[in-house]
Amino acid sequence: MRVWGILGALGLLLGVALGAFGAHGLRRFIPPDRLNVFEVGVRYQLIHAVALLVVAVLVERVPTVGYTGLFYTLGILLFSFSLYALALTGARWFAFLTPFGGVCFLLGHLFLLIGFLRLRC
Repeated sequence: MRVWGILGALGLLLGVALGAFGAHGLRRFIPPDRLNVFEVGVRYQLIHAVALLVVAVLVERVPTVGYTGLFYTLGILLFSFSLYALALTGARWFAFLTPFGGVCFLLGHLFLLIGFLRLRC
């Protein structure tokens, strides 16, 4: 429970900091299409950081949610951070990692669904 809460809060902290960096610091240094890529990374990081806080609250009651947290964390690392690297460097090979992060997000959502389907009220 604590780990997912820490990761969620850290993800939010970094997401807001990176979003501000993108909006105020990068605009002068990278082209608009790469800035958009950076912003997509921030958006997905923030959404899934909030989802990690949900995982932190639910993990003791819904055991499969632990897998959800793992997949959300991997998704942030692979999806968002590959987009940050692509935007900052222009190296297109980072885009190879992005779909793996998207699959991790989907697996996390699947385990969340399974957890709720198994939940007894």
